[in-house]
Amino acid sequence: SARVSSGPWLSLSSKGVFYTDMPIIWLKPIENRQPPKEGVYNCPVYKTLTRAGTLSTTGHSTNYVLTIDVPSNQPQQHWVKRGVALLCALNY
Repeated sequence: SARVSSGPWLSLSSKGVFYTDMPIIWLKPIENRQPPKEGVYNCPVYKTLTRAGTLSTTGHSTNYVLTIDVPSNQPQQHWVKRGVALLCALNY
């Protein structure tokens, strides 16, 4: 599990802590935005804790919402191996 530290970097959670609150995220559309190549984790966002769902025509689960770039000083694979994701609701 992970948390956003005061850096504001993504960092490992304290031992035994599985879920932490994410600060409010402002989604601001930018035309023709070029995503950063490093310094972020492409974090998936799911509706609920259950990441399973019916695959849609896009190949994503119907539980999948979007991907958010979260600042990180670790490589992408570091967080993927730990299964780090954002969840809209823990209890659904």
